[in-house]
Amino acid sequence: MTPPTVAPWVRTRLRAAPGAACALALLVALTSCLAAVFPRAVQEYEDAGLRHAVSAAAPQRTVLQLTTAEPGIEQEAGARDEMMRTDSMRAVYEEIVDSLRAPLAVDKAQSSYGLRTTTQLKATTDMWLPRPDALAAEFTLSAQSGLARNSTVVAGRLPRATGKVTWEATEVEGAVTAATAEALRIEPGSVIHVPALMKGDVSVRITGVLKARDPKASYWAADPVLAAPSLRQTETLPPSNFWVGGILLAPEAAPALLGTAGDPEQFWQLAPDLGSLDARTMPALKSALAYTKDGPGLLAVRRATGGDTEVATGLDEFITGYQGLRSRIGPVVSVAAYGTGTVACIVLLMAGGLAAERRRTEFTVLRSRGGSVRGLAGRLLAETAVVAVPAGAAGLALALVAVRHGRWQPAVLAAAAVVLLTCLALPLRAVAAHRRVHVGGARDDLAHARPSRRRTVAELTLLVLAVASIVALRRRGTSDGGDSLVALAPVLVGVVAAFVLVRVYPLPLRWLARPAGRLRGVVGYLSLARTGRATSGAGTAVLPLLALLTALTTAAFGGSVLAGIDHERDRAAVLATGADARVESGSALPAALAGQVRKMPGVRDVSPLTLRYDAEPKDGKRKVPLAVVDTASYARLSARTDLGKFPAGALTTDAAKAGTVASPLPVLASPSMRDVFGAGPFSLWMDGEDVVLRISEVRTTTPALSDDFLVVDRTALARRVGIGQKANEDIAYRYLPSSLLVTGGHIDGPALRKAAGSKVSVRLRATERARYVDSPLQTGAARVYSAAVVIGAGYAALTLLLALARAAPERTALLARLRTMGLTRRQARRLLVLEALPQAALAAAGGALTGWAAIRLLSPGLDLTGLALATAGDGGPVAQLRTDALSLLLPALCVVLLATAVAAGQAWWTGRRGFVRELRAGEAS
Repeated sequence: MTPPTVAPWVRTRLRAAPGAACALALLVALTSCLAAVFPRAVQEYEDAGLRHAVSAAAPQRTVLQLTTAEPGIEQEAGARDEMMRTDSMRAVYEEIVDSLRAPLAVDKAQSSYGLRTTTQLKATTDMWLPRPDALAAEFTLSAQSGLARNSTVVAGRLPRATGKVTWEATEVEGAVTAATAEALRIEPGSVIHVPALMKGDVSVRITGVLKARDPKASYWAADPVLAAPSLRQTETLPPSNFWVGGILLAPEAAPALLGTAGDPEQFWQLAPDLGSLDARTMPALKSALAYTKDGPGLLAVRRATGGDTEVATGLDEFITGYQGLRSRIGPVVSVAAYGTGTVACIVLLMAGGLAAERRRTEFTVLRSRGGSVRGLAGRLLAETAVVAVPAGAAGLALALVAVRHGRWQPAVLAAAAVVLLTCLALPLRAVAAHRRVHVGGARDDLAHARPSRRRTVAELTLLVLAVASIVALRRRGTSDGGDSLVALAPVLVGVVAAFVLVRVYPLPLRWLARPAGRLRGVVGYLSLARTGRATSGAGTAVLPLLALLTALTTAAFGGSVLAGIDHERDRAAVLATGADARVESGSALPAALAGQVRKMPGVRDVSPLTLRYDAEPKDGKRKVPLAVVDTASYARLSARTDLGKFPAGALTTDAAKAGTVASPLPVLASPSMRDVFGAGPFSLWMDGEDVVLRISEVRTTTPALSDDFLVVDRTALARRVGIGQKANEDIAYRYLPSSLLVTGGHIDGPALRKAAGSKVSVRLRATERARYVDSPLQTGAARVYSAAVVIGAGYAALTLLLALARAAPERTALLARLRTMGLTRRQARRLLVLEALPQAALAAAGGALTGWAAIRLLSPGLDLTGLALATAGDGGPVAQLRTDALSLLLPALCVVLLATAVAAGQAWWTGRRGFVRELRAGEAS
């Protein structure tokens, strides 16, 4: 007898619901792709920020300088010469490189070694060299390796060493760069004489003029005088100018430097390999630097060099600064990552829960006919894994292709977590709902459901965690890098608020259902009854509300973060310029310039002022910065820029003898100046007059000056010092405007610079603001944060659509039956909209309120300075989170509109279709 054929479970289920399988695959692929992209995107912008910072830093800060003063001083002359030979120094160089610990790597193309003078050698006998103030030019001599590799011969040839050079050599060959040759009038064949150690001179014959292949590379930039000469000044009064240049010798001629009076030293100049730098290896790199600078590596270096070698570098300080900036940015980005990740997990759980609810009857029948819980869970796991695993692999592959930089391990783990959660959501939900065999269930309406003890314990645990995270964030902040609990604070606030709202949700439904039942219309009562009968056990009420509140809280929090960053950058730019544009000169500006600027397109107002730094109090200990302003325009400027707004009448006076003891001039002062001079009258010596002032207003900021300042009215001060009198005509120019503070909407920078002239400084607020976002670390973090907020909002919308789609068949069947009883299309549309509104309105109001509460609770501990300002330091002002009304209200409004639109669309679509299928007797709806 042939056994009956049994259809495979997985194949049967996939064929029965291909649409659901494809939707699940798409959801898993998208989520796993985003989860895998995130760690790689973070690593990409962190590494890009590190490389940008290292490349922008001066090579003197990043190069490892190993020097040995008076090398081989204890040895005989012949042995000392051998130490300076190219082969000997190359061997030492290789030993030093081998002694370095990973991940510290050396760029050998930009590294060099050799012998150089540390004391400038004066060419006193070479009268043909330029002497600006009758002072002889001075030179640094360097026998440095890699000269041919890093330079191009412009004229002549590279220097060579004839024979075996010793310390007694009196003639050597050298080369100079084109910049040195032009400034000092050196050409091939010139001979420069520098003092010898014992007596006489050492002659350096210039054989070639060179051009640096990359002047900014470490080879040249580590000792800039070799690439270009500098005009320096003596410390005498008045100072005198003299030239300092560099001469490059052949590496084989290094022993000749031992015979000069330049106190030569051996050096090994190690340039770090920028291509091997990685943000996550910074702690190990810092440890490797400490190993070489002050640890066992220094002993290995000294054994290789045979002397008391010193190691110096600013790379470790640079790493510390970068790590500080990264530690301030990381926790802020983590807030968005945790929020979006939580919403994505809720969507996956909700998809599994809704699938379990949709197939509740099927699972009940299986259990009643002898199906085991283990067998049911195994079959559901296999059914889900067949769809989720390939989809997760496809999402991971797409992520690896989309973002090629970064480690692959975190991406694989993130995608695997998404697949695992998806595979377990449906089986666990089914097992939890069908542990016991039952044919029919009791009423499970949301309005009559009672939370279990386990749920109460879980909610209390989350409440404790939320309180702990808020307290930790407010006390510690994010300056030390924070931790996961601190970054989860906004998410936990949203989750706790969701649980509270779910518990409170049934109360208004019960209150409204009774009066609605007494109304003549049926739509209001039916909508409330339908909303209250949403199945609580399926998660159709809890999970969507949880996702919506978490997403709305994260969106509001994230929008406020971005708004706070923009506000802080705008504020910093305004503080730097004092207006939308600042025209400034060290002397008086042309009299007609203010009128010309005022007539330019986009200019709203111009405030002329003069900055004085020569006002002295009686004690003469310090000079006071003083802004002499046109009070009316300056008051308007202060109000428009929100920099120390004050009434114009506070600085004006009608007294005939203003500025005397009887009638002091009113001034605007900073708090520091108020602390110095107090509230009473004080005097400043200006232009031969003792001017008496009195502080009338105190402001922390003002457009004209930063930190310490006094602001006085121009007319009153000029009248006090006697401007207009013949005896004081020679000081009138001091009261002409030297600066113009310009406000307006789209100021034409090139036109403003053209009108001001080449000798006048013009700074635009927009240009200053752009300086604060020049780091890829900040721009990348801001992009990732914005993307996380948008993705979280998208997942929240998806939860709302899933919740509404779950009840769509039931709603359609209800409408079909009600239409047969006389319900109009308009009433059907109102019914569906009113049924969807309570949950959407509750989520919108709760999300806005929770977002506002989260911002108020967490703003004291969140530092946005690292994200806002590229030049931020530890001692500067802290940029804090600010409430942004648009970020609070816009996502909430979108939730309500989306729920209304979906409900209205379903009513419209249902009205276009027939109701034959829904009205068939004996068929499930």
